[in-house]
Amino acid sequence: MPDRQEPEPQAGRVELRGVERRFGAGAERITALGPIDLDIAPGEFLVLVGASGSGKSTLLRQVAGFDTPTRGTVTIDGVTPQPGRTAGVVFQQPRLFPWRTVRGNVDLALGYAGVPRSQRRAKSDELLERVGLEGTAKRRVWEISGGQQQRVAIARALAVATPVLLMDEPFAALDALTRERLQDDVRLVSATTGRTTIFVTHSAEEAAFLGTRIVVLSKRPGQVVADIASPLARDADPEHIRESLEFAALRGEISTAVKDAAQ
Repeated sequence: MPDRQEPEPQAGRVELRGVERRFGAGAERITALGPIDLDIAPGEFLVLVGASGSGKSTLLRQVAGFDTPTRGTVTIDGVTPQPGRTAGVVFQQPRLFPWRTVRGNVDLALGYAGVPRSQRRAKSDELLERVGLEGTAKRRVWEISGGQQQRVAIARALAVATPVLLMDEPFAALDALTRERLQDDVRLVSATTGRTTIFVTHSAEEAAFLGTRIVVLSKRPGQVVADIASPLARDADPEHIRESLEFAALRGEISTAVKDAAQ
């Protein structure tokens, strides 16, 4: 009988061990974050929520590799995060290149990812379709709405085949209807790509709708004060989710945890 082969491990495991981040020196030194220990499994959609100044974005920068902890370690699949290589990032502002078309912005990321020029058109069409932007490829950034610009930013982040996707309050500046539509899109994209996602928000409602797991941070220095597993089915209809008693209960639990943590 041939030896049984173990399955390949799924990429996208994020581990934080004793992570602290301090700024300044001497009497002006501030501990913004930690200590924090977190294990995020491949494919999880983890939402970080907490009051302003709780260190959510600081934590996200550690995972992105844009910053390094003062103490402790952060790894993605066992290695130190490398900006642009281990995680795609979507910011609060789209940060697109206005002189390029919608396709041009996505193509730039595909080029960075090493996709051959001959394959970029088909790949960019696939990514734009995934985020609901069919037919916009030739339009300039300034010709599309703010919500559509944020969709381009998401497509650009998906263009690089990283195991982790990081989103730092990407819908905060959008109107309520556009925000809700993009929440639906991100939930679907997460389910279809299987990428590990870490999403930062102030909103208990957004956290309840998006996350498979919700982590609440305390006021500065940010520490984990609640770690809540979502009971909501990932394949359920978005409208059904928002109207369900389970969603209302989860939103209430998160809201209470955030208020308690801010005191």
